[in-house]
Amino acid sequence: MLKVIAHLLPPELYERISLLPHPLQTGLEEVRVREDRPLELVSLGKSGFLTDRGGWSDTPQQAFKPSAELCRKLLGRLTGHSLYAMEEELKKGYITVTGGHRVGLAGRTVLEHGEVKAIRDIGGFNIRIAREAVGAADRLAPQLADSSRRTILSTLIIGPPRMGKTTMLRDLARIVSSGAWKDPAQAGWPGRRVAIVDERSEIAASVKGVPSFDVGPRTDVMDACPKAEGMMMMLRSMSPEVIMADEIGRAEDAAAVREAAHAGVAVVATAHASSLEEAKGRPILRELLLEGTFSRCVILSRGHSGFMAQAIALRHSQPTAREPTADFVVGGGGP
Repeated sequence: MLKVIAHLLPPELYERISLLPHPLQTGLEEVRVREDRPLELVSLGKSGFLTDRGGWSDTPQQAFKPSAELCRKLLGRLTGHSLYAMEEELKKGYITVTGGHRVGLAGRTVLEHGEVKAIRDIGGFNIRIAREAVGAADRLAPQLADSSRRTILSTLIIGPPRMGKTTMLRDLARIVSSGAWKDPAQAGWPGRRVAIVDERSEIAASVKGVPSFDVGPRTDVMDACPKAEGMMMMLRSMSPEVIMADEIGRAEDAAAVREAAHAGVAVVATAHASSLEEAKGRPILRELLLEGTFSRCVILSRGHSGFMAQAIALRHSQPTAREPTADFVVGGGGP
């Protein structure tokens, strides 16, 4: 996966990482750059440090420490050498670059009327590498099938960070939009109109409005738009049969999800939570779950055999636990 972010990295940084053993390069998930501190990598589900000679170390003592000049070069590449043009994105604490890669930022905030206006003196970067994993949801999708309507049930996908929620959502969009269900029970089901509200440009990785990833032939994408507003726009203008969105959790998100459900549109969304109980501890998610807005909850986790998906049927506001429905390992260390 190193090659997909080569254009983002200053040569001196890329050259060091490219000396890593091939499996570690292929399984690269995150590059964490901190000015004058050990450079951390996440690969194949493990955290380690890059040495000055391009090796991997489990301890930081011999790690390569990026200089202030290297960090300035990295920031320039990430922002296209135009900090001003990306100031609106920067103040959110992250930017999404071409390819759907998300870069978290840390530095000194500038406040105005108690709100973050900008981030200055950026000295911390977390480059999260987006990866397309066509087929990642093939074994899960039948567990979410609505046989009466021949489409997908409204589903909430939860899991901690780096568990493949966005990857799973993207592949479900492809399956539903193309009618590419792998289970014989869904043979002949038509493709459905899918609307993706891609607030962080991570699901479809659109470039000038055109998705870079395969999200299906009947999928429309509203890119870089707040979720709640985007869902309402899609409902009014694109007559979707399914709406998909990443990381819901605000009151306005819940209102838009309800509006879609009342219009007969299935909603598939993700949220941060490690378990159903943890999700129900978040007031907005709890309301949606207890109202019966979602028919399924999918819990993503990492097991001994790789990434695991557990589908739970939600009936009359009470979850009925099931055994894990799909174990999957996606090339290189995860979805």
